[in-house]
Amino acid sequence: MSQLKPMSHLDNIPSTPGKFKMDKSPYIHRLRWHSSLAKLTFWSFVFLGLILLFFFRSPSSSPLPSDPSRRSLRTFNWGGATWEKRVRSSARLRSRNGMSVLVTGAAGFVGTHVSTALKRRGDGVLGLDNFNDYYDPSLKRARQALLERTGVFIVEGDINDSTLLSKLFEVVAFTHVMHLAAQAGVRYAMENPGSYVHSNIAGLVSLLEVCKSANPQPAIVWASSSSVYGLNSKVPFSERDRTDQPASLYAATKKAGEEIAHTYNHIYGLSLTGLRFFTVYGPWGRPDMAYFFFTKDILKGKSISIFEAANHGTVARDFTYIDDIVKGCLAALDTAEKSTGSGGKKRGPAQLRVFNLGNTSPVPVSDLVSILERLLKVKAKRRIMKLPRNGDVQFTHANISLAERELGYKPSTDLQTGLKKFVRWYLNYYSGGKKAAG
Repeated sequence: MSQLKPMSHLDNIPSTPGKFKMDKSPYIHRLRWHSSLAKLTFWSFVFLGLILLFFFRSPSSSPLPSDPSRRSLRTFNWGGATWEKRVRSSARLRSRNGMSVLVTGAAGFVGTHVSTALKRRGDGVLGLDNFNDYYDPSLKRARQALLERTGVFIVEGDINDSTLLSKLFEVVAFTHVMHLAAQAGVRYAMENPGSYVHSNIAGLVSLLEVCKSANPQPAIVWASSSSVYGLNSKVPFSERDRTDQPASLYAATKKAGEEIAHTYNHIYGLSLTGLRFFTVYGPWGRPDMAYFFFTKDILKGKSISIFEAANHGTVARDFTYIDDIVKGCLAALDTAEKSTGSGGKKRGPAQLRVFNLGNTSPVPVSDLVSILERLLKVKAKRRIMKLPRNGDVQFTHANISLAERELGYKPSTDLQTGLKKFVRWYLNYYSGGKKAAG
């Protein structure tokens, strides 16, 4: 931003062409000076009044809009000797060859399962989550309680808080970061686009900025999305396919994340692995996902909307069970090479990878509903609708050959088996469907 230059006599020259005549009357000069002073005084009081009104108004008289990007910037309480002790204890290794992992979005669906798996095998795990209310926060708090029982402490804070992130790296020398914090959901981007930029782009940059300066730098595994394939019509989707036609803002922010990861790898030597998840489902899942709210609405006797593409085309998804996704995440962490930078400077080439994590068996959404009907023993009230232009795509299908070869990734849970486990959890958690589900 350019700085203002000091005023000079040239500033008094009029901008319009013509002859310039100096006003030689001292009285006129004094009159104009007093008039200007009066105006300056008046507007000073006006601005002062507005500032005082802004700072001293009652919070309840003018509530902030319900905006996750605003809510996540609220003040969190952290720090102190007791807090640092909990951080160190949670991140402490329990096995000789273990790793110390910072898991962002730890109270989320995938974050909870990954954190639990890491802790159970002896790794040190520290969670970070801002607990926003994009969906029912009580579900996130229940996941938090689950993690606490396994010995995982979740720091309540925002990934855009660079001071907090720096403090965490000061207290613990993390060897790895599992970055799962993000604003999820394709359709919600049309309602609150700013939250996606705040979390998925600014939040990623904020995290990478701290990681690049850490000594030693951690290896980073992070969640991209199958949504990056967008309008790509070639199936199954391969990591080599084009990803420059996003169908939603969510997809665009995840694609931007992949480009940002490339930049930080190239300039700073950060080891970065992106994982493109394909429609993850299972116990402790997200209430905004179709399988979840279908279950809720079927039990309540409400009609459910099933989309079809043009010319009665089938809408299908490569549903991937959470346990298979967790195995892929852990394999990515285990095979991640060390970052090569130090003190924010690259010392040599660093690892940069992207993998599809899917099930390779796309299932029509109508078949998903049929399975839920059998498991719930309730007939769904189906309402067939045209696929809206809100970011949803007709199908997803993962080519996982690269993940199989490099990570040993082999999904083993079919949709029937996975949904059976989900329904069992759902009925238990929501007490037979009587408790409102998010």
